[in-house]
Amino acid sequence: MGEPVVAAYALGADGTAVVEMAEASGLRRLPPGRLAPLTATTYGTGELVRAALDAGARTIVLGVGGSATTDGGAGMLAALGARLLDERGRPVGPGGGALAALASADLSGLDARLARTRIVLASDVDNPLTGPRGAAAVYGPQKGASAADVAALDAALAHYARLLDGGGQASAPGAGAAGGLGYGALAGLGAAFRPGIDVMLDVLGFAEAAAGVDLVITGEGSLDEQTLHGKAPVGVARAAAGTTVVAVCGRLALDEGALASAGIERAYALTELEPDPARCMAEAGPLLERLAESVARDYLG
Repeated sequence: MGEPVVAAYALGADGTAVVEMAEASGLRRLPPGRLAPLTATTYGTGELVRAALDAGARTIVLGVGGSATTDGGAGMLAALGARLLDERGRPVGPGGGALAALASADLSGLDARLARTRIVLASDVDNPLTGPRGAAAVYGPQKGASAADVAALDAALAHYARLLDGGGQASAPGAGAAGGLGYGALAGLGAAFRPGIDVMLDVLGFAEAAAGVDLVITGEGSLDEQTLHGKAPVGVARAAAGTTVVAVCGRLALDEGALASAGIERAYALTELEPDPARCMAEAGPLLERLAESVARDYLG
């Protein structure tokens, strides 16, 4: 929103930094009850990336999720030296809505250190930038976008992509992550996409921990169509291939066939015990204990 916030990033002794975009540009940064689907910017994320470079990072893992933005990463690129100008040669305004007025995109002024830095785009979704599965259509409504806003944002992002790289990376997996920040990282920073769950499983030593086990339990708040596009449960099931995998969730919106295709044998939902979503959230702990009893009875004898 253009206001300063205090944000953190991690830097390891090996020169690897982890930057989480939601630290600067996430929904949690918005004032209560205030959404800004057309004007929220990723500029602060670019400032975090620059701070990591200043600290000597040679690899930057850019975690994307929980965003308040749908600006295609334009704000991030601007913070790192890109010139995104309207037809009068002035910088376009903040947010995805302003990209409709973009007339030229010049990346020649990007921080020179980026060319010597490995950028990893860690995303839990593989959506493209635009279209029915794109950043605006799928995630815009949860950021406050109306149907008209979604249409305007989708058109603005398509226009932006044509000017930035001819749309070459717009359909790449992860381009639609975090309101299109993924696209900005891929097309503007030369980032390499990697499913976020794979990054986390490596860090956690999942392969070693899961070796020889009989049952793996994973979960998510809502197991639905979005889950199938690279979110954590699918990544866990893929990594545990050959082992029985079941899931617990708050809400289940996938049929048995979809679950099986994702490598999940069965799912247990809180709404099976308590149909009221509000009570499910308020009483999640006790309800999960009851689901755990069902899992143990069904799979552990």
